[in-house]
Amino acid sequence: MRVTAFSACVLIVSLLEQVSGHTTIVGKYGETVEVPCNKGDIKLEDIIIIKWKYTKADGTTGDLLTKSKAQNASYSQIVEYQGRINLTKNLSLQISQAKIADQKTFTCMVVAGTDILEYPVQVTIQKTPSPPTITNQAKVLELGKLTTLAECSTKDANPVANIVWLKDNVPLVADGKVVTITPSVQTDKDTGLSTTSSKLEYAATKADMNAKFTCAVQHKSLSSDLVSAPMTFVIHYPSEKVSLLVVSAVPIKEGDNVTLKCAADGNPPPTSYNFHIKEKVTRENSDTYTLIGVTRADSGEYKCSLVDDEAKTASTRLTVMYLDITSVPKGKIAKRLSESFEAKLVVNASEIPQVSWTKNNIKLDGEPKFDKVKYSDSGVYECVVSMAGLVKKASFELSVQGAPVITKLSKGRSNVGKLLSCKAEGSPKPTVQWSINGTNASESSFVDGRVTYNLTVIPTGNLTINCTVSNELGYDTKSIDISTSLEETTMDKRELPEDSKDQTQVAVGVVIGLIVAAVAIGLAYWIYMKRTREGTWKTGEKENGTLEESKKLEETQSQKADV
Repeated sequence: MRVTAFSACVLIVSLLEQVSGHTTIVGKYGETVEVPCNKGDIKLEDIIIIKWKYTKADGTTGDLLTKSKAQNASYSQIVEYQGRINLTKNLSLQISQAKIADQKTFTCMVVAGTDILEYPVQVTIQKTPSPPTITNQAKVLELGKLTTLAECSTKDANPVANIVWLKDNVPLVADGKVVTITPSVQTDKDTGLSTTSSKLEYAATKADMNAKFTCAVQHKSLSSDLVSAPMTFVIHYPSEKVSLLVVSAVPIKEGDNVTLKCAADGNPPPTSYNFHIKEKVTRENSDTYTLIGVTRADSGEYKCSLVDDEAKTASTRLTVMYLDITSVPKGKIAKRLSESFEAKLVVNASEIPQVSWTKNNIKLDGEPKFDKVKYSDSGVYECVVSMAGLVKKASFELSVQGAPVITKLSKGRSNVGKLLSCKAEGSPKPTVQWSINGTNASESSFVDGRVTYNLTVIPTGNLTINCTVSNELGYDTKSIDISTSLEETTMDKRELPEDSKDQTQVAVGVVIGLIVAAVAIGLAYWIYMKRTREGTWKTGEKENGTLEESKKLEETQSQKADV
């Protein structure tokens, strides 16, 4: 009877048994994983029995622990979980030092009253991969040749990590021609962790000279990729173009040292070049050639070429700047007053130069040219010719010379007597000789051929004083009368001041003009009267009628007289 009752009870319990759907949790490798028991609304005090079990690799299940109400948990003697499992107060299963082998389904079975409930939980263990490691990195890449660039690897990951290659932060896609990527995965038998490797083969171009290559590790456990340090590569390729440069400072002037530099676009660049300087010159282990002290004759085209391929050449044109003053007055030049003079400048230059003139360091508007030179034209003339950094200078001194002339001889009062002033022009500077001794003799500065000599005299009576100026070209003398009278203001008639001369000349001109006008008026009147007397007579007519009329006129006048 009891057996029958027990069987009926088990059947009822089995019919009431409920199995919930799977729940998945993720645990971290080497840490403690807590597997929850979803007991729903069942209270802990209502639970009679709780059991944790796990699914084996062959699909069968095995018990981990069992706990009855009011009793301690009983742990099964399973080697792989020995000392690693524990039951918490809320009936969760704790697994310490989680391993890859712990990736399985754990089921919590709860008996409460007549209910038997099971809650399976799928446990997944993750292990973050190590940072990427670069090996077998190439040192040199050949242009267009598929070459192993490097290998990238990451280890101790679960699940398997993924590796991608990037160039300048852009992922590379394998095409079998330019890019080939070979991945591989290995799993550690003891730990179950995986190591992922990836080999990149790449056909480089010139544009890849400064490209930065990296590899990145991708994994579920990572919020961002693990990226390797960037790699750059030297790419070897032959020269295709050659260039020739003038590396010296421009403009190039006569006397400069000029350096020519030949270059090619190959990598590595050539170490030796041919320079065609009138004839071929090979420079071993050098890319330059220097011309010492160039002249205008060195202007022209220059070439360079590769030693192993002379068909690849480059050329440049060299222009040597030059500037010569071929003709200009020099030294000291003497000219007589009123002569003509022109400073003719002839320049020979590679370009049109700029020319400036100065006289006594004062800039002129143009080159010196005079139809009639004056004393004021004397001075030091300098021309500066410049072009493209070249500067040439030339100078000469112009001396305008002439016999001295007294332009004014005047007298005036002074505190102690009469002040005589003798103004003269001439060059070289004239000397003065007075016909009388005086005091306070002085002279002005000699400027533009002019000088003034002063002399103070104390007259003892009426005097005529001579001023004589002279130089090596001649002399001039003028005289002036002085007296003891304080009111004297006039000068010797033989030598009036210059302004008096001008007034006299104006007066004489006026008188002569009046006389000429009177003569013109008289002549016009005479012509008029003559034409009036002639009336309408014609040339060649007989004058008989006229004689008879004259006789009658005479008789009439005689009769009037008798009366």
